[in-house]
Amino acid sequence: MNLVRFGVSIPEELLEKFDRIIEEKGYANRSEAIRDLIRDFIVRHEWEVGNEEVAGTITMVYNHDEADVVKELLDLQHEYLDEIVASLHVHMDEHNCLEVVVVKGEAKKIKKIADRLLSLKGVKHGKLVMTTTGKELV
Repeated sequence: MNLVRFGVSIPEELLEKFDRIIEEKGYANRSEAIRDLIRDFIVRHEWEVGNEEVAGTITMVYNHDEADVVKELLDLQHEYLDEIVASLHVHMDEHNCLEVVVVKGEAKKIKKIADRLLSLKGVKHGKLVMTTTGKELV
């Protein structure tokens, strides 16, 4: 892998804030932090374009007593067997559960799956966390 040096002009105050944050996060130097920012930018672009194979997690908290939420969650997961890789179920208390669904596939389809799961009645909160399969990332 060839490394390339490039210059960036930014306001001094912005650089000072950036340096404080990278120190807090434990980066060895600015280059490492900038590489991570560029990788994140590329991953977000993969999700926006929608053609790339992507990976992620759909995390949900729901009340298992609410209507047919458990049945609907399971039915939807079975509907997308090719995209849903695994799931983790945690009992938070006597009524609430945490479910983490690991997904992999075309970005547009993964977003659709997340929208369907997160919009179910009984799901109190949820979020799609998007990442990459790593195949195209340096």
